[in-house]
Amino acid sequence: MRAILSAFSLIFLSAGMISAQSTQPEAANEIRDAGMPVKIALDVPTGTPLRVVLDKEMRIRKAGQPIQGKIAEPVYAYDKLVVPAGTEVSGSVTRISGVPALKRTRAALDANFSPHRDVEITFDQLALPDGRRIHLRTQVTPGSEGVLKFAIAADVKNQPNEKRKGAARELVSKKVNEKKQEVGQEWETAKKQISAPGKIHRLERLAVARLPFHPQYLDAGTRLNAELLDPLDFGSEELSAETIRMVGTTPADGSIVHALLKTPLDSAMSQKGETVEAVMTEPLLADSHLILPEGTILRGSVLQVQPARNLHRNGQLRIVFHEIAPPESAEQHIEASLEGVEAKGDENLTLDAEGGAQASSPKTRYLSAAVSITVAGFSGDDLLNRTLDGGSAYSLIGLAVGALSRSQPLAIGMGVFGASRSVYKNFLSRGRDVVYPKDTAMAVGFGSRVTKSPKTGASRADTTEEKSFAASK
Repeated sequence: MRAILSAFSLIFLSAGMISAQSTQPEAANEIRDAGMPVKIALDVPTGTPLRVVLDKEMRIRKAGQPIQGKIAEPVYAYDKLVVPAGTEVSGSVTRISGVPALKRTRAALDANFSPHRDVEITFDQLALPDGRRIHLRTQVTPGSEGVLKFAIAADVKNQPNEKRKGAARELVSKKVNEKKQEVGQEWETAKKQISAPGKIHRLERLAVARLPFHPQYLDAGTRLNAELLDPLDFGSEELSAETIRMVGTTPADGSIVHALLKTPLDSAMSQKGETVEAVMTEPLLADSHLILPEGTILRGSVLQVQPARNLHRNGQLRIVFHEIAPPESAEQHIEASLEGVEAKGDENLTLDAEGGAQASSPKTRYLSAAVSITVAGFSGDDLLNRTLDGGSAYSLIGLAVGALSRSQPLAIGMGVFGASRSVYKNFLSRGRDVVYPKDTAMAVGFGSRVTKSPKTGASRADTTEEKSFAASK
């Protein structure tokens, strides 16, 4: 009998916990509807990446050397700005890795005896504008180095008329385009926090990098993600019922929010229908009312994906969001798509008007291949031609071999090899995939920019919209 009573007690206790969890958003709504103020904890949770930009060029010398930067994007807790953009952050180089033998050998063949080494960095202190200093424990995510840009989706007004449906849609499109320009300006403002190197300095760095032995630098403007290993506590605030009465309501069409991608995506591996999740990094306000606080989860899926293929055909990727989950509020179904995304400058990423991304090939590939073919076609027995043929094949080492060797067949062979390698690299090899690493910054726009959400397990390119997207590329 005692065992039976214990079992029944456990069942009732579990049911009560489940009921309490399932009604938590409803309870928050009841407090809000009753006109009672709500106390909100202002915490920046573990795992939040601080977006850091290096404001000065830094030569990599040894482990332990100090490093300084600035917060590139503001950090919010619920609806309050807690770390402004431009806040100084300091840390150190924790480790400089060695170079694998294979990588060193390949670099040596190109007369590079100082190959790039991976550098581990940590940031451990914030210096807030009000004078406070906050201790941090962070981990800089691997591969996050690089000077980045923000790719903005194409203007909807430039699309065919059949994609524009009615005056209401056109009005929303106009509002979206205005907001996209604002997002782009915010990105440029963040970049202005650093002193961009001049053209002469960049040319000097490029020349030094081509020397057989050269130092390694982190350029001014390099952006890093410093992921928090411990939460940051900024106290709490009390919000009135009027301020939060619209929290969790569906955002108006044309609204654009800032978010960080939590699901890494790659057009080479991602599958159609795959779940995508992002988190808002700034609150969304409308007429002084809070609509979505920082920390709101955006859930969606991969709508269309095409991996890169041979003949230098680049990958394509389109994602959509169809659900939001604000903290302490019920989930809402929405339609949203990309309006902008950060990417490394050398990726040449472009977005169409509906947020579909493609890695475009630089036009300089035509010039590069043409130069190599021209050099191979004018091979001769003189010193200049032999030197150019050698340089076409293997950079500085090729130049030396071509200049010192008196063999015309060897020079011709090196010229043909260099031309063949250039043609293969620029036109015959596999194209570039669209890659969104974890914590990629995005601008997400609300509204019916896409006709429908994908179904998990559906086959690729089975809708008219997806076929038109693929054909447009």
